[in-house]
Amino acid sequence: MLIAQRSAKLSVLFSKFKLRPYICRPFSSIPSLLSLCNKPHLLHQVHSRFIIHGLHQNPSVSSELILRYSNLGCLDLSVGVFHSIDHPEASICSAILKSLSSHGKWDNAFIIFRQILAKSIITDESAYTSVLIVCSNLSSIEPGFQIHAQVLKLGFEAIVNLSTSLVSMYRRHGAFVDARKVLDEMPVKSLAAWTEVMSGFSDSDFSEESLRLFRRLRLEGFKPDSATIIYLLRSCVNLNYLRTGKFLHLLIILYNMAENLSVMTALLTMYCKLGSSQMARLLFDNMEFKDSAVWNVMISGYSQNKQPDLAMELLRKMVESGLRTDLFTAISSLAAASLLKSLAHGEEIHCHVIRNGTNSQISVDNSLIEMYCQCGRPEKAKRIFDSLSNKSVASLSSMIKGYARNEFPHEALLLFKEMGFCGVRSDPIIIMMVLPACVRLGAMELVKSIQAYSIKQGLISLITINTALLVSYAKCGCIEMAEKLFVEGDRKLRDLVSWNSIIGAYSKHGNWRKCFELYKNLKESEVMPDEVTFLAVLTACVNSGLVKEGCECFGEMVDKFSLQPDQEHYACMVDLLGRFGRLEEAINIVENMPFPADERVWGSLLSACKLHSDTRLAEFAARNLIDLEPENAANYVLLSNIYAAEGNWEVVAKMRNMLRRTGLKKIPGFSWLEINGHVHRFCVLDQNHPDSAKIYDMLKALELEIKADEELVC
Repeated sequence: MLIAQRSAKLSVLFSKFKLRPYICRPFSSIPSLLSLCNKPHLLHQVHSRFIIHGLHQNPSVSSELILRYSNLGCLDLSVGVFHSIDHPEASICSAILKSLSSHGKWDNAFIIFRQILAKSIITDESAYTSVLIVCSNLSSIEPGFQIHAQVLKLGFEAIVNLSTSLVSMYRRHGAFVDARKVLDEMPVKSLAAWTEVMSGFSDSDFSEESLRLFRRLRLEGFKPDSATIIYLLRSCVNLNYLRTGKFLHLLIILYNMAENLSVMTALLTMYCKLGSSQMARLLFDNMEFKDSAVWNVMISGYSQNKQPDLAMELLRKMVESGLRTDLFTAISSLAAASLLKSLAHGEEIHCHVIRNGTNSQISVDNSLIEMYCQCGRPEKAKRIFDSLSNKSVASLSSMIKGYARNEFPHEALLLFKEMGFCGVRSDPIIIMMVLPACVRLGAMELVKSIQAYSIKQGLISLITINTALLVSYAKCGCIEMAEKLFVEGDRKLRDLVSWNSIIGAYSKHGNWRKCFELYKNLKESEVMPDEVTFLAVLTACVNSGLVKEGCECFGEMVDKFSLQPDQEHYACMVDLLGRFGRLEEAINIVENMPFPADERVWGSLLSACKLHSDTRLAEFAARNLIDLEPENAANYVLLSNIYAAEGNWEVVAKMRNMLRRTGLKKIPGFSWLEINGHVHRFCVLDQNHPDSAKIYDMLKALELEIKADEELVC
């Protein structure tokens, strides 16, 4: 019925052409005529009538036909109409270029434009504007250079819209210098051209330049629009310029843009990413209209700024407001649940994800894997991981990192091997996640294999991989290989992490001379030491008994480098002084700390008291330590041993009974030994090893040999 009505309207309109041949065709009605053709076959009928009445060569008719065929998805017919024109004019050229561009046929559009130039067809600035859009989407910038030369040849560079298109083309290809040059040479600049150049600089490593251009823009009397402000806010984030962002906030109010949701969302994002949560929340609360994107930005901001409790509170308010959560809400809120290590919150969000149908997104699945691993449930993370049809590198990285963090090193390495079998290429992040698992097992042969893999994949040149391998070798006991990696690495790429890693390695291996030598070399370089550096040096002093050097190092940290010691530095000083019986100085350091001492400081003091049999001070240290760690059986055992050494067996018996009554047990320590690529684990009085009988027989034999040697010496 509807088609019949449209056909009747077409017949009425065509009667004008047949009954009045002496009157000029009413070409102004052609767009309305063609707009009625919403089906290809109707447009074919009209096109046939045009041909019958000799209108198919008319530029206006042909341009409209090209665009209409394109809008109906018949691009091949649009091209056919173009090629049927004997002498195409500028409007027809513009129409075919627009049609091809709208369908993403960039290469075909540029080929047709070159054919137009080859036929010496006169084109106007609109055709060049269209072809510049085509050049913006080509893989190479060379066609853009050619069109720019043609524009200069024809003298079109003074046309504002065309010059703006040139700027946009260069910006899309990352040629910011060329875009800036075109802008500078424009006799009359447009706000769009300014914005295009600023957007290019804001998205690159030259964000500072976008702010300089903004100053020029204001000096030349231009009023920025919403797009300009959004790009400038992005530059502030890249440069970490909170003060400049606040200035832009004032301009937003001054130019009455506070009602623009896109601008306010960009402003909120700026405050969140620059760590100004209070300003962000104030802005959020005063926004009259909030869509889901605004809520997501604020929730994500709280998560990024380590305020997960506020993120979860805001998530509840979002749900109560009736807004539907999306995948961005899920990712931000799962990050908050991970920071809280709250399995209950995480599972609740997981249920919302399933209900809303966003669990099919790989980014949400990766966030769920990360959350469950952070909450200590890697088995649930593994179920989600196994359900993924296409496992990304990010999914593998999250799962391997989760296994390593939850002390499942075997599973982490097994998954890493499966990656190799599946042909998945590991990235630097996965390599850095696997190495701690190797260290956990003491598997130095696996570290060597990963080093060989890194060399093969060209990753060894990365300072992060080099440093991670250095640390792994040092922790596995191969300090020589760690030193070789440090020495043979590029000196220019050595950062503070590399220096700290090698100094820390020698510190833990007890080579204080090498540790101090490297510390001296660090101070002579352009790299400044930090708190981690001094912790490594202080640890070397503790292990080597260098009280004088340790005190000097601690003083240098505070006085020369103006660094604030934390709990670990104070624990080292207490341990260093306590080991050599200087308990009064040790307790003086504890009492003068700028913050309350934690379990590490009190533990060091308690160990010193045991060493020097100071029961009174031990009781004082133990009370503070037990208040901090009431469920740590090791503290009770240590205090019990102090009483036993003093002969106070009555108190020892009470403490042992209390441990049995409460069920507290000291966690046993383990040792790992790698033999022929296989890792063996042992604990005290271990009987689980299949060769434990042979091992104990060998130990007895060694004990007898030692006793025999001692008797010979005596």
